[in-house]
Amino acid sequence: MKKTLSIITFLLFSAFSYAQDITQGTWYNEEKTGKIQFFKQGDKINGKIVWLKEPNENGKPRMDKENPDAKLKTRPILGLMNLKNFKATGKGTWQDGEVYDPKNGKTYSCKMTLVSPTQLDVRGFIGISIIGRTSKFTKAD
Repeated sequence: MKKTLSIITFLLFSAFSYAQDITQGTWYNEEKTGKIQFFKQGDKINGKIVWLKEPNENGKPRMDKENPDAKLKTRPILGLMNLKNFKATGKGTWQDGEVYDPKNGKTYSCKMTLVSPTQLDVRGFIGISIIGRTSKFTKAD
């Protein structure tokens, strides 16, 4: 019985430890209209949009038309790095990053928390994190 319990505990710990690396696989945004692939760049974590439910608009690739910078309005949303510069701050937490929302063209301060192996809370805010909104990302694969 003790051996079985030890094996189960080890497997659960291993599964959660593996899931702590959010760069494995892709994550759906809360609406499931896009998938994000996280990747390491030096000691930071970034994320880019690798799939869109509706990648085209009027027969052409969906563009970043809400961006306040006129030069960036014609860049495609697919492939866009919209989560940047996160620092690991503990097991399953990343802070000091920023999230760009192509729906409104705004950039927010951001922190992320791995709630479970299949749920990542992404909190965008202005100023302090208590004033903001949390999106629940779910593991896609």
